Formats: sequence, C-alpha cells, structure tokens
Amino acid sequence: MSRVGKQPIPIPDKTSVNFKDNIVTVKGAKGTLTRNINSVINLNIDKESIVVEIVVKNKNAAALQGLTRSLVANMITGVSRGFERDLIINGIGYRAAVKGNIIVFNLGYSHPIDFVLSEGITAIVDKNNIKLFGIDNELLGQAAASIRRLRPPEPYKGKGIKYAEEHIQRKAGKAGVTG
Repeated sequence: MSRVGKQPIPIPDKTSVNFKDNIVTVKGAKGTLTRNINSVINLNIDKESIVVEIVVKNKNAAALQGLTRSLVANMITGVSRGFERDLIINGIGYRAAVKGNIIVFNLGYSHPIDFVLSEGITAIVDKNNIKLFGIDNELLGQAAASIRRLRPPEPYKGKGIKYAEEHIQRKAGKAGVTG
C-alpha cells in the first residue's frame, strides 16, 4: 500500500470538491480545476477531508493511489492559495519585460525572444527576477522549465536563466600556461 495515498487530504474553507464519473472538480477562491482520475481509484469525500481508496487491486494500484492523492492535494492547494515559481536571469545585457501575456527576453542572441504564457499563468518581472503565478502546479512547472530552456545556465560564468533555489556547479575553466 502507498504511504502517501493513505493520508487524508484536508479541504479548506470556501473550497468545494465534486467527484463524478471519474472526473474530480475543485472550486476555490482562485479558480476551478478539473482532472480525470483512473478508474481503479475512488475518492471518498467528507465535509473536511478526502480519502483516496483503491477499487480494483492490481500491480499499479498503490502507485496510482499515491499519485492521485498528490494530484488532488495540489489541485486543492492551487485553488485556495495558488503556486509561485521564481527564476533568475544572470548575464550582462540579459533582461526580460512583460507585455500582456507575453514575456520578451533579450538573452544575448541576435533577436529578442517572445515567450507566450499559457492561459492561467501570470508573470511579474523585477530587474533580473521573474515570478510566475498560477493555480495549476503542472502547467506552472512546465512554463518555468520552458523559460529556463531558452538559455540554460552555463557552468563557467553562470550566465543564463536558472531557478531561484537552483545551485550551479561552477567549473574552473582553462588553466594559465606558465613557461
């Protein structure tokens, strides 16, 4: 059995959860999220908690129970508090600016790069910091990874786009020739 999957998920105030025909819908202060759940899993919903149960026991049922519990917990957190992801731009002349739902990057290439944010994702750029906000954790993580992929940090000077909590392992570079 899954240790994570057995734990109940608390439901905060002003958040409602519906489960019908293997589709779970979570509504909260920040929005609404919907997800399809595997048929071997059932959600037992009370007033203040959700318990993820296995309907059909098979080889992957425990893994699906833990996965489903994590996904539903992230949905509840997203619609009640939301998620945030921070990115840092390092490099001389590297910068970004927000224009509506587009982030314009100047990253040392011969042209600026326009990155279109997905629906439900918002961004704030302050000097060399980019803050991404959204209610869907999966969509937010994909947007942050796509932005980081535009100019990944290099190990010699650390130039590029990195996550705020990421540590770049630095290399020494060429050794000077002494004669």
